[in-house]
Amino acid sequence: MRFSKNQLERYPVYLKYFKELKEEGFSEVSSPKIAVRLGYSEEQVRKDLQAVSRVSGKPKRGRDLDQLIEDLEEFLGYRAPKAAILIGAGHLGAALLNYPPFEEMGIRILAAFDIDEEVIGKSIGGKTVYHLNELPNVLPSLGASIAIIAVPASAAQEVADLSLSCGIAGIWNFAPTSLSVPDGAAIVNVNLASSLAVLSHRLSRGSN
Repeated sequence: MRFSKNQLERYPVYLKYFKELKEEGFSEVSSPKIAVRLGYSEEQVRKDLQAVSRVSGKPKRGRDLDQLIEDLEEFLGYRAPKAAILIGAGHLGAALLNYPPFEEMGIRILAAFDIDEEVIGKSIGGKTVYHLNELPNVLPSLGASIAIIAVPASAAQEVADLSLSCGIAGIWNFAPTSLSVPDGAAIVNVNLASSLAVLSHRLSRGSN
């Protein structure tokens, strides 16, 4: 089954909500309640959950929260964290290295790489920062499949190419530019400018 980008982006939202309900003492949740809380249609909620859940909901009672959480965590890969490296240990990179919830979200950053002598050899968020030139030698021992790129736009493509040539299979790109990768490589671009544009537009509409 193929999942759209929008659909995949909804699943972590569902998971967060279900965990909040569980903490509040609930054991079940219905599609209408989910739809109202998250702003989705009931049909959309039912289709989304049917696509990943192994157990059907019960009429007038909804779905078991524990089962939903388990199914979503397995689908999203949260129960088997993927190893990653980070390239670019500047302000943004350092913030990412110090972000604890990543492991809860199925990703474990093992090391960082940079070319700035002031950070090379240091530990940020418990991860050692290596010189970028060491990537071909260090990466095999780490077994990481994901590269998180947080470098300036001018260096991003070169860094992506190097990462892929060293065995990286997927790139999570925080650099403010689009990257070109060969077929078979996975890439997700985090476009902060687009997100800000959406926020600004909604604020402007609300003020008119």
